[in-house]
Amino acid sequence: MNEIKAIEAAQMKSAPDKFKVGDTVKVHFKIIEGKNERVQIYEGLVIAMKNSRVGKTFTVRKNSYGVGVERIFPFHSPRIVKVEVVRPGKVRRAKLYYIREKIGKGAKIKELIIKKNAKAVHSQVAHNQAANSQAPAAEQKATAAQN
Repeated sequence: MNEIKAIEAAQMKSAPDKFKVGDTVKVHFKIIEGKNERVQIYEGLVIAMKNSRVGKTFTVRKNSYGVGVERIFPFHSPRIVKVEVVRPGKVRRAKLYYIREKIGKGAKIKELIIKKNAKAVHSQVAHNQAANSQAPAAEQKATAAQN
């Protein structure tokens, strides 16, 4: 039993890509044709994630010339170079199989908007901390100039 876990641990990626169901992603997939290797980009919507550990897979759906095409990728495959999140999605379900029946605007997923206030507050706090660390030195120079 421990041997199986050791083999699985060796095959798993150390730093998995961060994406979830509902995100629009670009999957950079290595294709081997004879002696040639090339990276093909498959862009689409992640509609499902299944299983766990080494057998984990995710399904990506895209429309190609008006026809819906789905492809299942193994999460820990060495052929996946990287998964790039193009647009984070806002969904409330784990599986988006209902998208298969939708067409046009109905098949769109809302974009997950990260509030700018949170980013602004974080940058403002960092700016204030930097200003506070420089302020005592400026005050010392000002008092030295007055004396």
